[in-house]
Amino acid sequence: MSSAGLPQGTVPKLERPGPLRERVYEALLELITTRVLRPGQHLVESELAGHLGVSRQPVREALQRLNTEGWVDLRPAQGAFVHEPTEDEADHLLSVRTLLEAEAARLAAAHSGSAGIAALEALCAEGERAVADDDVDLAVATSAEFHAKVMELAGNPVLAELAAQVDRRVRWYCTPVARRRGRQSWVEHRELTAAISARDEQTATSVMRTHTEHTRTTYHERVRQA
Repeated sequence: MSSAGLPQGTVPKLERPGPLRERVYEALLELITTRVLRPGQHLVESELAGHLGVSRQPVREALQRLNTEGWVDLRPAQGAFVHEPTEDEADHLLSVRTLLEAEAARLAAAHSGSAGIAALEALCAEGERAVADDDVDLAVATSAEFHAKVMELAGNPVLAELAAQVDRRVRWYCTPVARRRGRQSWVEHRELTAAISARDEQTATSVMRTHTEHTRTTYHERVRQA
């Protein structure tokens, strides 16, 4: 399948500040991580350029960068395709995510104040509404915000930098299982918020580890049933 016919409203508008190649790269990466451009999909430079309102050159440069980073596969005489992650790739990444986020939860429990707790509670409410409305994209985006907030509350910039490196790929893997996880995911977010609020480092660590492992297990179940 080519990259033509993208759903109306799915192509992000390119903001003018900053180098064009960087903005095209960010736009394509967003389309890939939200699975508007699906794994295995053929990416045609001219079509993407038309959707984004740019020439083919910055699209070509963006695809080369995305290939280097593992988001796109450039195949000789065939063109560019969205990378199809293997089950092992997903398992390795989600295992690392568990380690990073469990430590973030522990540190957040040790350091969070009332403002941070309130922010987590607000995100839980927003995520629960998204699930009730069956808005998968919003539920995934809000979950990412929740986890980013926990990472921020941890107060460790090195940990946050490492987590940022895997954040988009985690969203890529989590989107297909978001509906399966549904409300239970937000039950776990609420449990984590309560543990952080109580400054219970041990429980916060355990809840986060269990939460991320549930997502990992659900991903593998989905792949094996496909």
